[in-house]
Amino acid sequence: MNNLSLRKQKTVSGFLRRFNAALFLFFFFFLEAAAQQPEKPMDKSNFSLTSSAFLGGETIPSKYTCDGQDISPPLAWNDPPAGTVSFALISDDPDAPSGNWVHWVLWNIPADVRSMPENTAKMSVLTDSTRQGITDFGRAGYGGPCPPSGTHRYFFRLYALNTALELPQRTGKNQLLHAMKNNILATAELMGKYSRQR
Repeated sequence: MNNLSLRKQKTVSGFLRRFNAALFLFFFFFLEAAAQQPEKPMDKSNFSLTSSAFLGGETIPSKYTCDGQDISPPLAWNDPPAGTVSFALISDDPDAPSGNWVHWVLWNIPADVRSMPENTAKMSVLTDSTRQGITDFGRAGYGGPCPPSGTHRYFFRLYALNTALELPQRTGKNQLLHAMKNNILATAELMGKYSRQR
C-alpha cells in the first residue's frame, strides 16, 4: 500500500472517530435535556359543564330568572382530573352596569358529586356540606338573571380543586377566588344569555 492510500485511510478513520464522538455527545445531551423537561399537565379539555335547561350560548329560560320562578337551573359535569377533592362554582354577569354582578357562589361541593339539581335550596350549608356564599343580591344561594336592559351573558364556572376550603359563611366571589387561586386543577364553563321581554 502506497503512502497516498495510507494517508486517505487515516483521514477517513479520523473523520469516523470524530463523527462517532459528535454523535455520542448529541444523543447524550438530547437525552439529558429530555429527562429534565417538566411533565406535561394532563389534558383537561374533556372537563365540561352542561345544563339540560339550555345549551351553551343560548337563551336561559325565564323560569330561572327574576321574570319567572327565580330558581337555579340544573347543572351537570363529567369526571374531573385525578386529585380533585372538591368543586367550587361561580355564576356572574360581566355585562351588568356595575361591571360584574355575582349571581351564585358555592364551594366544598363534594368530589363525587356530578350535578347540581334544579331549584337548589337558598341556604348557607346544603345537606351534602356544600357551602353557598353571598351574592350581589346580598344573600346566600342563587339569584337569577334580571338585566335592566339589553341582552346579558351569564357565566357558570366550575372549578375542580385539590383541597377543601375553610371560609367564613358570608364569603363572596372575590374572597373565594383568592382562597382557591393556587388549588385549581381544571375549570369548566357554561354561558347562557338573557334579555327581559317588556
